Amino acid sequence: MLISTAVEYFGAIVVDTYKEKNPILAKCALGVSVSVALLFLFIFKYYDFFTFNFNGIFGTEIKLLGLTLPIGISFYTFQTITYIVDVYRGKAEVQRSYPRLLLYVSMFPQLIAGPIVKYVDVEKQLTSRTYNGRKVGAGLYRFLIGLTKKAIFANIAGELATQFLDGELADLSVVGAWIGILSYTPQIYFDFSAYSDMAIGLGKIFGFDYPENFNYPYIAKSVSDFWKRWHISLTTFFREYLYIPLGGNRKHHVLNFFIVWAFTGLWHGASWNFILWGLYFYVLLVLERLFLGNFLERIPAAFGHIYTILMVVIGWVFFYFDDMTRLKSFFWIMFGINGNSFIDITDKSVFINHILFFIVAIVAVTPVAQLIKKYFLKLAEKNKTTALVCDVSLVASALFLLLIDTAAVVGSTYNPFLYFRF
Repeated sequence: MLISTAVEYFGAIVVDTYKEKNPILAKCALGVSVSVALLFLFIFKYYDFFTFNFNGIFGTEIKLLGLTLPIGISFYTFQTITYIVDVYRGKAEVQRSYPRLLLYVSMFPQLIAGPIVKYVDVEKQLTSRTYNGRKVGAGLYRFLIGLTKKAIFANIAGELATQFLDGELADLSVVGAWIGILSYTPQIYFDFSAYSDMAIGLGKIFGFDYPENFNYPYIAKSVSDFWKRWHISLTTFFREYLYIPLGGNRKHHVLNFFIVWAFTGLWHGASWNFILWGLYFYVLLVLERLFLGNFLERIPAAFGHIYTILMVVIGWVFFYFDDMTRLKSFFWIMFGINGNSFIDITDKSVFINHILFFIVAIVAVTPVAQLIKKYFLKLAEKNKTTALVCDVSLVASALFLLLIDTAAVVGSTYNPFLYFRF
């Protein structure tokens, strides 16, 4: 991180100094700096993957490096790239202080799980931030919302998903397969959006305003709409720093789209299942651009929601199984192709025991809580008495969340970190 940041720091100074006087030198500095950042990412994250596959195809015996992946490398690599590219584009001022640039790159609230914060988003906040009680309080509350998503919802859903998805697939029923992947669907949302909530909350406590990363993706009416709501900072990065530079919609847009989604999949992990996951969504998005999107707009919204959720759930199968043999077997089981039983007696009991959780989880992935919050904020504007009542209610609910989150974390041995790969 120190070296990569230093390269972008000096590269941006060269870019800023020569982009008017010597554009070729400025472009070279930009190219070298971005290449060094991506080279670090490739060596640590992707070298062994490509080398292993190269050895398998050509029968070579090139040695794997076996390096430990630096935590958060995908996130801070992309952040350094946004900095120097935006300096080159004239969107950001060059940062003359290396410690201050390093502060931007290494901000701990969002370093290990996002959101990907562009330099222009926090450029002014690096030198001047606003602190007040309400902002700190809002940050603490947002952090607790995220902690609740992770400690309660994601972990419960994760335990249930693991029970069905990590066992012997030969014993898994069709219904069990669907219960497993439908449990993983809220798990990955609550897990990742939880980290984003906690990052945004911690940022507010220290005076930083980070961009939103999720906007209730499971209420989307199409796959295109889903990707406008899911991991917003990543899709924004690929659009602004890869798709548009490749030509965007102006030329070769289908090829550009293919490249973006292949890299989107690969960014999530050095494994074929992630590449397939990215290309799966590429196909769906191309179909929506060609004709399916217009069709979805004409039919009742409920059918669009059902279609989107079904496509996303199938996509999570690609995301979950990095063993291609298990991936194929699971698909066969889901659609009843390989002769597994339709339903097992334990499936019924597990579903009945968790029916309340599923109902609460379905409500939690919708904006219901946000609407309730807005209602209370409007009440608080009426007079001092209602404002005091609302404030006390918020503090009480925050203390309640802290209590149950602490109990959940202390009392649970199951606490996976899904985004450790990045």
